[in-house]
Amino acid sequence: MSQPKILKNAVIFDGFNEELIDGGCVVIEGDRIREVNDKAVSIDGAEVIDLNGKFLMPGLLDLHFHAYSISFNMAKLDSMPKPLKVSHSIKLLEGALQRGFTTVRDPGGGDVGLRLATEAGLINGPRFLYGGQALSQTGGHGDMRRHDEEEMACGCAYSGTICQVVDGVDDVRKLVRNELRKGADHIKMFISGGVASPTDPIWMPQFTDEEIQAAVYECETRRKYVVVHCHTDEGARRSIKNGVRSIDHATEILPDTAEMLAATEKTFAVPTLGVMRQILDYGPELGMYPESLEKIKPLWDQVLTSVENMHRAGAKMGMGTDLFGPEYHPLQSNEFEYRSEVQPAIDILRSATSVNAEIVQMKGEVGEISAGAFADMIVLDGNPLADLTLFQKPEKMPLIMKEGRLIRNELR
Repeated sequence: MSQPKILKNAVIFDGFNEELIDGGCVVIEGDRIREVNDKAVSIDGAEVIDLNGKFLMPGLLDLHFHAYSISFNMAKLDSMPKPLKVSHSIKLLEGALQRGFTTVRDPGGGDVGLRLATEAGLINGPRFLYGGQALSQTGGHGDMRRHDEEEMACGCAYSGTICQVVDGVDDVRKLVRNELRKGADHIKMFISGGVASPTDPIWMPQFTDEEIQAAVYECETRRKYVVVHCHTDEGARRSIKNGVRSIDHATEILPDTAEMLAATEKTFAVPTLGVMRQILDYGPELGMYPESLEKIKPLWDQVLTSVENMHRAGAKMGMGTDLFGPEYHPLQSNEFEYRSEVQPAIDILRSATSVNAEIVQMKGEVGEISAGAFADMIVLDGNPLADLTLFQKPEKMPLIMKEGRLIRNELR
């Protein structure tokens, strides 16, 4: 077993409490935290790192991270050779870890190969939770065929890098079972229209309640869960009704629905402001369909109001980003600042740590600094409760640890 490590003289945010531990220390043994103290601890032979009063917090989680998010041009993405896509994904995953994200959830597209490569150390990236190909109905958000495209000669349904098309309860059940057989941590479904897809309006309801219930049932047989792409208020209500765990995007949540969300212990929201800002700020250069650029225009003010409604109601919100394109992935660290327009810093930090951990069924293991949790931690040179832009400055993150291994240590 490797020698214990001690991080001492830290200001500790444990993932939950606004009251910080000043002058605290954390003892790491192997890949786990052995103990957390409010005073110095001495262990013979331990490696000691003095944080000199810097801010120590859990490693970050991003619950909407597509490892194959190389381009918004879906035709280009789908036709790209798999080895090239994998090579891009390695860069994206390793970049996320260097920004302090020690766990990411890939809601659609990510596969067992990336998981195994990460676990084997072939990819120096975050812990990787994946859902396989997401499910879309014909003509839904995951169906990337345009009106003016020829039907596939084989008569096959669309199956791309991120998504696959399926219709009907029996076929939904079969595809969900197959993705779970391949080790998926969750299953994603598109239940409202979206921006990137060319043929469906945002307001369009997708999949029947019976199809959603079939997916939820099959996931629960494996103690897994369903994630939905959902912009609309109606879709959020359907998600709560049908037992969905994670409502991703949650763009148009009205006050009454926010109250419903707060009242259930089973369903969470995962807003993704980063992708909206990306499209609004860089839209013409992203290679997206013109129809998609029109769809995004009204959504920014709506999502800010939605997050504010959920915060006021006390609904549990995680955090995701959903960015596409290698050059735009550094915007991942801007999500904290975007959320600060309508939410206090302490709740944003909880979203990116302990709440996200609860959503992915890893409470007690990640997203918190506590005895028994994985030793996933980051150090900031400054207090993010006072300045959330710290996450955008790599020089202000001198230490990153994943499972007790030092990814970055500039405090030696």
